[in-house]
This record gives sequence, C-alpha cells and structure tokens, in this order.
Amino acid sequence: MNDDDLFDKFGLPKELMIGDSIAKEQQRIVAKIVRKKFGKKCTVVEGIDTKVIDIKDIARRLKEKFASGGTSKDGIIELQGDHLKRMRAALIECDFPPESIDILPDTTVDPPRRPRPR
Repeated sequence: MNDDDLFDKFGLPKELMIGDSIAKEQQRIVAKIVRKKFGKKCTVVEGIDTKVIDIKDIARRLKEKFASGGTSKDGIIELQGDHLKRMRAALIECDFPPESIDILPDTTVDPPRRPRPR
C-alpha cells in the first residue's frame, strides 16, 4: 500500500500524513529461530502489518542483505539459516525503530547425532 492509499483511507490532508514511518513505529516485530524439515534452522520475522507496509519489499531487502533464500506470506518473513545476530541492525536499516524490535533467543536444541554404521 502506498502513501496515496493511506491519505484516502484516513481522509486527512497529505501534509499531515507521514505514511510508513508512523506504521513502523506502532508495530511490535519479533524475530526468532524455528526448526524446519531435516533439522534446518529458519529465521522467522513476524508482527509486520501487511496492510500498511510492503512485506515483500522488506523480505527482498533482508534476503539480499543476508545472501539467503526465503519467503514472505501471511505477514511472516522466513529466511533460511540463523540470522538473529544481525537481524536487529538489518531491521533498523529498513527504518524500523529499535525499541519496536524483539529478538527472541535461540532455544532450539540440536538433535543427537547417531553414530554411523560400520
């Protein structure tokens, strides 16, 4: 959704509307690690309002920054791999305020390794 749609939606003069910056300040973004198939780690970013912010653009920028594959659907961005250490800085680069970003610690446990048959 672009700024013109927002102006029409709220019925305010364009001079009073700031657009994406207000929407980004009012959100609570959570980044965490989840396990996918075959024990692969995946970084998940959720809490982005898709009605106001273009989640596909944010996902594209994050994938480009981390040189990683991923997807965005249903207001959730999934990136292949563990990117929690650099996620806060990357979201700040996307103009999200630091106080609205929560990084949950990695609580996933590596599965026990089975010995190889001889």
